[in-house]
Amino acid sequence: MTTDGFHDGSAIELTPAASFTIDELVAIYNQTRIDYIVPMPMNSQRLAEYIRLYDVNLDASFVAKADGDILGLAMLGVRRDHAWVTRLGVLPNRRKGGIGRALMVAMVEAARQHWLKYVQLEVILNNTPAHKLFLALGFEETNQLLVMRRPPGPVKQPAVGSIEWLDWSQLQRLVRQQPRGVPWTNQADSYDHMAMVEGCRVNLPDGGRGWCIFRRQPLVLSHIRLHTEVGDPNAVGSALLAHVHQRHSRLDTQAENIRCDDPHLAAYEQHGYIEAFQRIEMLLNLVANERVNKNPPQSAS
Repeated sequence: MTTDGFHDGSAIELTPAASFTIDELVAIYNQTRIDYIVPMPMNSQRLAEYIRLYDVNLDASFVAKADGDILGLAMLGVRRDHAWVTRLGVLPNRRKGGIGRALMVAMVEAARQHWLKYVQLEVILNNTPAHKLFLALGFEETNQLLVMRRPPGPVKQPAVGSIEWLDWSQLQRLVRQQPRGVPWTNQADSYDHMAMVEGCRVNLPDGGRGWCIFRRQPLVLSHIRLHTEVGDPNAVGSALLAHVHQRHSRLDTQAENIRCDDPHLAAYEQHGYIEAFQRIEMLLNLVANERVNKNPPQSAS
């Protein structure tokens, strides 16, 4: 595929990422992130798992080239009626040449060809060039997300209430009851692909009740989601985190894509979670966009 964009006088060529090996994609990705605001290096094993966990469609993902030189990379996750843009990056010395825009336009078009309803993405706060690009392409801000971390250590609040550790079938039912709009990384489909998923339900003496789910890896807990069914989210969330960290006190923890308006935010802070950085969540409604394209406004002549 050759785009209308140009870089240094050469047409930008887009090749499906499926044409490259995992090792080649890792090399391209790491080169695009050398000077990134938040470095996120990958190796082949991690990228292969990432593609599997998040349903990345390599046929709908693209590598940008010009005159045989690699310029950038972008990937698209696809689930039922929606898609997710991820791993977008351009080589530092090749930016501002329309490459990022060409990659984004290609992925949005791929989403349309799959008859999807919307495309979502997250951009790191203060990544102004990317943020402006997404706005220019019609994406709208939907929320701000926190990435938080907690070092290993004992719990900061007592583990109150009765705890029930849940099996996978119980957890699967709970996460699928959650409302639409959950960030891609923490959707039920993502948990379906993960190994070592754990979770529990707590019942407090005052009648408060809730549950949590997370992924336990050898050195870190991740993909934490808290949900209050009855009662004060701060009390329920604090009790859930106390039981989790009492059980896994030696593990580091990363809680990714927590909404800034999450009712459990104070509970995270009480247990020593600190903000690492923020992301802006954005969405492009392809259905509304298609209506606009098919029905352009009439001139006043």
